[in-house]
Amino acid sequence: MPSEHKASGPASYFPAIEKKYGQPIAHWMQVLAKAGPLKHMELVNHLKSEHRLGHGHANALVASYLAPTAQDEAR
Repeated sequence: MPSEHKASGPASYFPAIEKKYGQPIAHWMQVLAKAGPLKHMELVNHLKSEHRLGHGHANALVASYLAPTAQDEAR
């Protein structure tokens, strides 16, 4: 029986976000990058006010966007 990788943390919201808002996660990462160097809640509020995302979905996207990557941690 093949084992499927089940996303955890903020990424567990990604399938629902893509389905509900009709955009891939890469789109939302670009939106966040273009928003500028804002703090976590400022980015969440940007997604909520400008793109009409719900709080949980906006928070998951921002948490993933701001999370350090493995490359960042190696420095």
